[in-house]
Amino acid sequence: MSAPLILNTISIASDCLGERWVPNNLDELARFVAMVAMGQSSYAGYIVEQLLPAAPLFSDVNLRAEAKILLTVQKAPQMPRVGYPVSQRDGFIFETISWLAARHAYGKLALLKDPHVRATQQGLDGLMIELSAGNDTINRTTIFEDKCTEDPRSMFTSSVMPGFHDRHENKRSAELISCAATLIKSAGVREPHVTTMASAVTDLAKRRYRAAFAVVDDTDVARQSLFKGFGDLPGLAQDQRLGACFVVSPGLREWFEQLAKIAVAYLDQLGGCSNV
Repeated sequence: MSAPLILNTISIASDCLGERWVPNNLDELARFVAMVAMGQSSYAGYIVEQLLPAAPLFSDVNLRAEAKILLTVQKAPQMPRVGYPVSQRDGFIFETISWLAARHAYGKLALLKDPHVRATQQGLDGLMIELSAGNDTINRTTIFEDKCTEDPRSMFTSSVMPGFHDRHENKRSAELISCAATLIKSAGVREPHVTTMASAVTDLAKRRYRAAFAVVDDTDVARQSLFKGFGDLPGLAQDQRLGACFVVSPGLREWFEQLAKIAVAYLDQLGGCSNV
């Protein structure tokens, strides 16, 4: 099996580190997206860690129908729903790719919030916590902002950075603590230590921010322009700011439509299956 993504470190600026994600195997990537759309992100993460081919544990007609709606563009409002606006559909796919890149890069060393399984869901895009070897303290917390837009620079300045500033001032901390507690429980930690550990997500010394965008232009100049101003988050070292670029071509919307069609075709091929 070839990896669905190729990940590399790249240079951006003195105030942030960089990552580049490049699609490598579209069929495999589409299968992971289809699995997450069917609510099986936990098993998808296991597959990434074990380097196994992507395939769901189970499938039925209703699960496939839900997933296909999530992966389809609906251009005008109608009921029953047959899809979502293109920005929401592509946003779901990109959030899944962002999650997959993190699972691939960090594996068992990190606990990750699952992607949203509804294109309309709002809130925290992603959270990753890295625990100590003894699973008794949080070593690092990474807050994700994942954006799939044809104007990434505007989105970075108008949405991503204001959101990061709010997090940096520890506004909406309850959401972070609640999500962290759920992740820590999955590592087998029991209360009350779960909540005590989760409180460390408010510690800025352990904080990292990752802004990820799907891009067509991946030159040095384009990356520097996109992430200009990242250093405005005060009191952080370079490695506490991470800019990630998922490189697609020839056009952003065209590429996501192609991947969605591959994922839908895969769902149609599955039929009723169960590997439980």
